Amino acid sequence: MTNSSNDCRSLNSMSAAIVACGALSSHIESIVGRHGLKVEVISLPAILHNTPKEISIQVDAVISRIRGNFDTIAVAYADCGTYGALDGVLRKYSVARLGGNHCYDVFAGEKEIQKTLDNEAGTYLLTDFLVRTFYQSVIVGLGIDRYPDLLEDYFKNYSKVIWLAQNPTPELQNLAVQAAEMIGLPLETRIVGEAKLEEQILTLLA
Repeated sequence: MTNSSNDCRSLNSMSAAIVACGALSSHIESIVGRHGLKVEVISLPAILHNTPKEISIQVDAVISRIRGNFDTIAVAYADCGTYGALDGVLRKYSVARLGGNHCYDVFAGEKEIQKTLDNEAGTYLLTDFLVRTFYQSVIVGLGIDRYPDLLEDYFKNYSKVIWLAQNPTPELQNLAVQAAEMIGLPLETRIVGEAKLEEQILTLLA
């Protein structure tokens, strides 16, 4: 992980902004705070993941608005279902993003997630943010609260839930259990931490 004092001093000598998914922004704020970095985190609504076509549009609008105000701009999204549209926007501004296809790759690593999905097809993945906001983000976000029959349509091909825990607490563990029970699937917890996200954030800023 990039964490030398020289790196941190050089980062503090410039103005920097991170355009972040709302599901990652609290983690990023903690990371830049731990390293004493002066970085503005501009958070976009996490609910955009339910309409991924909007992600590149929203990121484009923010970068266009702020690009004259910062020496460095980075984007804390993976591809996140934009199928390359986000990368097209970022090429226009010469701005880099997090690696991977989605935030699960960011927290656990692309190879580990691919291995899990290859070996355990039908796995539904959760992060701390999704555990904390499951009812609003998933049940309400997908309309299951209004149309309960949709639960079967959305989750009939899943066989288990894996919570990729960044900062597990007893409260989050209880919420993860409740989330799995809402969709009728068994829960497995894997503690992945924030280290991989932290490494990527510091690399993007450097």
